[in-house]
Amino acid sequence: MSSAPACRTRISIEDYLDGETRSDIKHEYLDGEVVAMGGASATHGLVAGAFHAALLPHARRKGCQLFMADMKVRIEHSGQTYFYYPDLLLACDPQDRDPYYRRCPCLIVEVLSPSTERIDHREKLFAYQAAPSLREYLLVDPEKRSVEVYRFGDPVRYETFTEGSIRLDCLNAEITLDEIYMDAEAL
Repeated sequence: MSSAPACRTRISIEDYLDGETRSDIKHEYLDGEVVAMGGASATHGLVAGAFHAALLPHARRKGCQLFMADMKVRIEHSGQTYFYYPDLLLACDPQDRDPYYRRCPCLIVEVLSPSTERIDHREKLFAYQAAPSLREYLLVDPEKRSVEVYRFGDPVRYETFTEGSIRLDCLNAEITLDEIYMDAEAL
């Protein structure tokens, strides 16, 4: 999804959350600054949907909740608060059940787009590492078979997959690239 600055006026967390319940447009919150989210391409949607479909049975088996695009993740870091809308968000903590966001994600997936690729690789990678519960962050290129995986721990490990399957420790499962890209490659 693409992002574009909506306004430069700083608003409170409460006003942001209230506004999101009333708006037809999604916005991310960057410690007081609100940024409108743009639309996504067909390929982006197909890749995100296929990834969701592949993960859902594993998430259900583990008693986790898997959200696609509409659940915010709340990140607290160095006294600052951020809310992002990941393409996929997996939350497994039964105590983490706010109706509008999750604080304790286990897995986050971002499907890249030209307008957000730099943000996903830098800003969000840095911010997501502040979530102690996050075990894996995946960056999926919808235009070619390539999935980058950051595994958080000591040390952080990085892998790129262009074929075969991806082991997801958070779910104790494997997902094949064929599952992720099957609908997009049919375009």
